[in-house]
Amino acid sequence: MKISIYSIKFFGLLLTCLLTINVFANQSNEQAQQDDGRVSTPSEIEEYILHHLKDSHGFHLVSFTNDAGERVHVGFPLPVIVYGNDGFTTFMSSEFHHDTEGEVIVEKNGSRFVNYHSKIYELEEGATELVFDEAHHPVNASKPLDLSITKSVFGILVVGLLMLWWFSSLARQYKKRSIPKGFGRVLEPLVIYVRDEIARPNIGETKYRKFTGYLLTVFFFIWILNLLGLTPLGFNVTGQIAVTAALAVLTLIIYVFSGNKDFWGHIFWMPGVPILIRPILAVIELVGTLIIKPFSLLVRLFANISAGHIILMSLIAIMINLKADLTPVGSTALSFVLSLFISVIELLVAFLQAYIFTMLSALFIGMAVAEHDHEHEHDAHGNEVPDAEDIRENFI
Repeated sequence: MKISIYSIKFFGLLLTCLLTINVFANQSNEQAQQDDGRVSTPSEIEEYILHHLKDSHGFHLVSFTNDAGERVHVGFPLPVIVYGNDGFTTFMSSEFHHDTEGEVIVEKNGSRFVNYHSKIYELEEGATELVFDEAHHPVNASKPLDLSITKSVFGILVVGLLMLWWFSSLARQYKKRSIPKGFGRVLEPLVIYVRDEIARPNIGETKYRKFTGYLLTVFFFIWILNLLGLTPLGFNVTGQIAVTAALAVLTLIIYVFSGNKDFWGHIFWMPGVPILIRPILAVIELVGTLIIKPFSLLVRLFANISAGHIILMSLIAIMINLKADLTPVGSTALSFVLSLFISVIELLVAFLQAYIFTMLSALFIGMAVAEHDHEHEHDAHGNEVPDAEDIRENFI
């Protein structure tokens, strides 16, 4: 039986990964005493995972100890832009020297700044270190307005530029040919899928075109950022609740300002129910429209992406936590297999979360712009009697 060259390359790459991770597992505990920067204990691992989920002012790719025993950090900095007591101050995050414990002080423009757990503080005059009270509030520093290009902002800008480039190119191709070429052939079926399977059936034949651009933008934006979160660059943009909240607010603004008279009439004065109950239902419907719907959008995306990162990094940490019980080779192999399996699942979750957010956005918009042309029956008191379609829509 012949073995293809691709199989040999695959198993060679797999063996290299196993050996690389095994070396990391061996060194992690043996050098823990002489290198305080290495993550080796369960508490340090937990702190590292939580730190990974947060935004930061620079990219940290890998750390290692050189022959001289010095800790070397590999990555690249991002610009820090803050507005403090002396106005705007800018500098590169590399001036913190990868410190996130508030120990390194950066002096710029007559002000002094420290980085404590990825938050910038401006020290008061005469302060030589950051001091907290019992409630963990700084007593000798204040938080300036932080307008820095953080890791999440950088990821958003990169994805935005990529989408602008890709879809501008696809639009130009349609002016010259009916079938796109190159990368446009990858984008076209996805665009058609969002249009025909999400926008059209949920918003309606007459109005779906108006909102398809937004739905396409949200779908590809979330999906690409989810995929970037699985790379070694450490992106966790969609795992930041501020980002998911902003996306949910955009959907809220669109369906609130696009809602027709019938939509608001059903919210504030529900037809087909006793008059005394209508004010109560109005409050419930208003809370559901303005709070519950956007909250469900932002929490679902944030929670699923954050949970995926936590699970994946926890499985990677098996090589350290179970080293004594399973030996370095056994713990590394188990960690690699489980991490690889979860990574494949996360590829599906990346698409699924983008699909769910886009689908729910289309559903909420469709409910706001739906037209009700049918005539309603009225009871003896002149109230409209809801039919099966109305009951189903109100329930949804």
